Amino acid sequence: MTVIVLLVGTLVFRLLGALGVRRFATWRVSAAHGLAVMLVMTASAHFVPAGVTVMPNHADLVAMMPPFVPFPALMVYLTGVLELAGAAGLVLAGTREAAGVCLALLFVAMLPANVHAALADVPFAGGEASPLWQRIPEQVLYIGIALWAAGRPAALRRLAGSFGRGRAAYSR
Repeated sequence: MTVIVLLVGTLVFRLLGALGVRRFATWRVSAAHGLAVMLVMTASAHFVPAGVTVMPNHADLVAMMPPFVPFPALMVYLTGVLELAGAAGLVLAGTREAAGVCLALLFVAMLPANVHAALADVPFAGGEASPLWQRIPEQVLYIGIALWAAGRPAALRRLAGSFGRGRAAYSR
């Protein structure tokens, strides 16, 4: 469901760009906004009471936490807040680069919870658990889109620049 929200959101924003809304004139900006919409949806689950069964809820997400994570309920709230902050950062041009990089790091940090949930058969909203073969590619997709939405962050530019200088010196 989250991938569908991401893809549909991105396509809708890009369509708006094609119709003349300058803000969505590029796929990169449209994808940043699509990811932001997806994050608002996923972040909302972090705050949904356990009695709600039409969508994943706070208790479902706490159950995802691997045993080594301290204060799992607090971590679920924290990641929800970070997802919302990342979504806000993605829609603002001035913070998009930092938000994309921070979200990519957050998605990497959340990967153990997704692996644990798949291996421990943790169900969502009373349904079946998502299989690992589905969860890992989804996380990789989210990481890739977050980094793509960020553009070419300054840290990566510096790294690429130093790599290029190092190669040039080595080839002499």
